Amino acid sequence: MAKSPEAFRTISEAAEELDVPQHVLRFWETKFSFIRPMKRAGGRRFYRPQDLAVLKGVRRLLHDEGYTIKGVQKLHKEQGVRRLLAIAEVDLGVTMVETTSLGPAGQDRLWRVLEALEAAKAQLDEGLGDSRDQG
Repeated sequence: MAKSPEAFRTISEAAEELDVPQHVLRFWETKFSFIRPMKRAGGRRFYRPQDLAVLKGVRRLLHDEGYTIKGVQKLHKEQGVRRLLAIAEVDLGVTMVETTSLGPAGQDRLWRVLEALEAAKAQLDEGLGDSRDQG
């Protein structure tokens, strides 16, 4: 039975969906601070749908568009995760048709909220990682 689109994916499932080896996903985690899958006991990774969307954007830039790792890092720094998601052309449950009724200002606010949530999640993950390292 196939998993629903909202289900978390293991690293093997994510690698298969992205058509890259697992070690590439692990490597990307070291190069891109915005790639932060959930980690369970024993370090097992679980990728959320949004993680996969960002990874699809990264993959497309690196493999299809000819970007370097530094180029993707610079793009993310300048334009944020919004650009990576747009590149991936994925539906995160809110389609662009649905967001057009918000108008440009509303769309921009929605993306800023998404970026703020991702930054907060990264801080929480970092804090949890520090407490696990000490415990």
